[in-house]
Amino acid sequence: MPNFLLSFLLAFFLFLGLIRSNPVKVEVVTNYGTMVIQLYDETPLHRDNFIKLVSEGVYDSLQFHRIIENFMIQAGDIRSKNATLEDTIGGSDLGYRIPAEIHPKLFHKKGAIGAARTNNPERASSSTQFYIVQGRIQNDSLLNHNENRINQFLASHYAVNDPEYKPLLDSLDAARKANDSELVKSLNSRWNQLAKEYSKFERYQIPEAHREVYKSLGGSPHLDQNYTVFGEVISGMEVIDAIAVVETNQRDRPLVEVRILSMKILL
Repeated sequence: MPNFLLSFLLAFFLFLGLIRSNPVKVEVVTNYGTMVIQLYDETPLHRDNFIKLVSEGVYDSLQFHRIIENFMIQAGDIRSKNATLEDTIGGSDLGYRIPAEIHPKLFHKKGAIGAARTNNPERASSSTQFYIVQGRIQNDSLLNHNENRINQFLASHYAVNDPEYKPLLDSLDAARKANDSELVKSLNSRWNQLAKEYSKFERYQIPEAHREVYKSLGGSPHLDQNYTVFGEVISGMEVIDAIAVVETNQRDRPLVEVRILSMKILL
């Protein structure tokens, strides 16, 4: 084997070893400043997918297409690279999904990186779209309210996956396909009531340690245990705030371009 090839392979395997032995850090350069994010080893499918996308340059020049102050900033629509400010974007990715990796210790504090997703029963994540939490400072009253919201989301999730309700959901789906609006309205009302009252799951309580972070740093706790959190901003938190105050339209689309200029893995 030629020496240069042997050297390359050794360097490559050393690089892989470094990635696996230390938390992976990614530099995110935007036109509003630079952030460094750290990916969590507790969510290996999301971590490895993100590393792959960053290494392939998928995120370079994509826009933050959805911005809601005091909530989050979202990017990753692959069509946004060449989109104008008038284009409707937000529904595109690479066409595959990542299985949910919802971990009890990972939560939506300010700076958390979460995977966007559709309202699918598996809670599987988009291949490319992600959000960064800005959120707001919480108090106990707000946290109690958000704890109830979390459990409403969980009730709906467990209900939709309960075989007992499959006939009802199949009938609702058939009514939608048949454009039977009256039947859809009736079945949907019945389903919403059942999902609201569903109780065959262990109710979630926001841990005290998470509460303290929410009361000091802030965040968006109502998303906890329903979306995969796979990293956090460890440098450049002010960039989140700078992007979050950009003026947007009624669809939460920025009126000016907010772009990821580049991403790269840091060693």
